[in-house]
Amino acid sequence: MKKTFKLYLYLAIALAITACTNDDSFSSSPSNVLTFSKDTVLMDTVFSRVPSSTREFWVFNRSGDGIRCSSIRLQNGNQTGYRVNVNGVYLGESQGYQIFNEEIRKGDSIRVFVELTSPLNNQNKPHLVSDDLVFNLESGVQQKVNLKAWSWDAEMMRDVVISEDYTLGGDKPTVIYGGITVNNGATLTIPAGKTIYFHADAGINVHGRLICSGEQGKEVVLRGDRLDNMFDYLPYDGVSGQWKGITFHEDSEGNILNYTDLHAANTGIECLSDTFRTEYTTTQLAVTNSTIHNCKGYGIYGFNSKITLENTQISNTLYESLATYGGDVDVNFCTIAQFYPFDAARGAALYFSNNTDDVQFPNMHLNVRNSIITGYAEDVIMGDNDDEIGKPYRFTNCLLRTPAIEDEEHFVDNIFEDIEDSDIAGWKNFKTVDTDLLQYNFNLVETSLAIDKASTESPVPTYDRAGNKRDEKPDMGCYEYIAPPTTEE
Repeated sequence: MKKTFKLYLYLAIALAITACTNDDSFSSSPSNVLTFSKDTVLMDTVFSRVPSSTREFWVFNRSGDGIRCSSIRLQNGNQTGYRVNVNGVYLGESQGYQIFNEEIRKGDSIRVFVELTSPLNNQNKPHLVSDDLVFNLESGVQQKVNLKAWSWDAEMMRDVVISEDYTLGGDKPTVIYGGITVNNGATLTIPAGKTIYFHADAGINVHGRLICSGEQGKEVVLRGDRLDNMFDYLPYDGVSGQWKGITFHEDSEGNILNYTDLHAANTGIECLSDTFRTEYTTTQLAVTNSTIHNCKGYGIYGFNSKITLENTQISNTLYESLATYGGDVDVNFCTIAQFYPFDAARGAALYFSNNTDDVQFPNMHLNVRNSIITGYAEDVIMGDNDDEIGKPYRFTNCLLRTPAIEDEEHFVDNIFEDIEDSDIAGWKNFKTVDTDLLQYNFNLVETSLAIDKASTESPVPTYDRAGNKRDEKPDMGCYEYIAPPTTEE
């Protein structure tokens, strides 16, 4: 009985050894090659000297035998700025930017991570930075995965303090770390066509004055500094909360944003004043022909401030797109659209109040004309006003997504969206509201009730937000409807 057991034991050991030998055999046949999950690792566009996000890919051995790589190396060593980790081993200087005798058994795989910090290219335009990760197989076969990125030289600025009048121009993009502070008595001007990229910790604090002097076709762009994608269909530039936004403090006045595209901030714009006024003689902020879009807080938050908005789009914010507490706010030919996609508990499109935290503002004035205020919710306009100090607000010739209100003192010649008519209400006013691909175009479609309904008694901008000339029967909102061209058969 013991002899029989020993015989079975010896046979089992022999079979196990044979099986391990077969599994661990490595082929030198040129027909056995590796398979890659990507043949090109694309890093998108990166700023020179700024570390990129990490990309990864898999290396599979789907042949019938093990494959041994005599070496895996960067073609250009450390000359291009790429950093590679292969199966837990960093291809650094101590390794000579390569590893040797990496084994990949049949049916197995290894993971490769790639990052890039590109050197300066001394050009004003993005420059291609390319390298190859070379797999030299023991069979003599050589396989490559291409590493590719576009590197862009930028002017890096940190903790900027503006103490005298200054124009932030230049041909290169500007990346801000820590933020910009404009001191009292100083004016910061951002010229037409300039894009400012803000790191996550950065924004603009204005005690003096800010002028964004964009032009049609040459807008000032204020955005985050991430140039890569979160997903294939979604760039980080399309994700809210990428930078801090702009704060105008009480001692700041005369600020102008014209043809300015501000997006993907926390709160886009804050206008703050702790001094209660019975009248407002100086405008703190004038926004014209601009866009404030996709913010993780408010679009525009006004506290006891005088603000004018014209030909401007305010859209897609986690909190209210436009919120004003007290102050004097004038809105003309604007589109306020609340379709924030990242949280169903989004705020209203418009909120206004003449009191907060048991404090009553001695004066509040809100005048909304020729504008569209709409969104997903059945009611996107909210107000909290103390009747004892009146209701100093007025909506005239607007398209409003709120239940119809019979109040001729405060609502004159408005169109109230019929929330049960889904063919024309809410997002059906606009060309594109795509919450799957997160794409938005707030130009009007031909079925919108806003077409031809604005008043010519109010000042009518000659051109709309997109540069289209307004006709003798202007449309509500910041975009004039443009019929598609007809083709003759």
